[in-house]
Amino acid sequence: MTDDMRFDGQVAVITGAGNGLGKEYALLLASRGARVLVNDIGGSVTGAGSDAHAATAVAAEIRRRGGEAIPDTTSVNRPEGGQAIVDAAVDAWGRVDIVINNAGIVRDAPFEDITADRLDPLLDVHLRGAFYVTRPAWKVMREQQYGRILNTCSAAGLLGAERMSNYGAAKTGLVGLTRVLAAEGAERNIKVNAIAPIAYTRMLAHSVDTALPPDDPSAQAVLDDLVAQYLQKLDPALVAPVAAFLTHRDCPVSGEIYTVGAGHVARFFIGRTKGFYSRALSVEQVRDHLDEIRDEAGYTVPVGPADEMAELFATIMADQPG
Repeated sequence: MTDDMRFDGQVAVITGAGNGLGKEYALLLASRGARVLVNDIGGSVTGAGSDAHAATAVAAEIRRRGGEAIPDTTSVNRPEGGQAIVDAAVDAWGRVDIVINNAGIVRDAPFEDITADRLDPLLDVHLRGAFYVTRPAWKVMREQQYGRILNTCSAAGLLGAERMSNYGAAKTGLVGLTRVLAAEGAERNIKVNAIAPIAYTRMLAHSVDTALPPDDPSAQAVLDDLVAQYLQKLDPALVAPVAAFLTHRDCPVSGEIYTVGAGHVARFFIGRTKGFYSRALSVEQVRDHLDEIRDEAGYTVPVGPADEMAELFATIMADQPG
């Protein structure tokens, strides 16, 4: 008898699995019995170029360890690409149980420098890419009455980070997609969650490096010390257990966001304060009651729009004359 959380007989599609976080997800799920489609175009962190070696090497490593895996180098950034990725998994193994939307790129810059050539590719890979891969997988999951989907969001959008308006916007769009799909998939045992990982990957290294002032030895020294003392603790392998749990058949939650880094796991959630109510709300009342509006004491965590509407109407009715 064992209580190990395994994935025997299940098929996982993992995008961006040739390096970093995606590679660790693929290796862990495969070691627990999953058959893994390793998707990665093998490009740079900014999306330039392609190299089939990244996906091929991870798939080969899984097979050397006794697992089952196939490489895939199709780009996620077009509908036909997403369909082809899912078709490859179905053709190989007859089903898709898990989708981890991990593929991503960065093109950091101050907001005034975020032109279309910095915005559109990030929307294409992060947001549209997740949509394009998930949609054909969703059809398979609906038919088999089972599925697990994990999207990748980021504190850069949830909390805000300078020079990352394009990245933060794309990543936070995935929060909305996660919440909606969790609601739509509930009746068919399709659970959809999001992860906000903190890991020292190529993408984080690139963002840190490009934020440095050019030709500044003192800034470089600070960065080197930061890497040595802190960033090296952010091993991508310590994120993978959370990704595995959230895509396991026994995962009890859906529509939630988990942040994980260096072995620490926590939940992000969307809360609603009790707020202030007036039947004749004025601009001045908003000003005068701002502290009450913002007061976090007694906050609630609505599951969906219906919950928020119920809270609103409860407040209105409580103010009615007896």
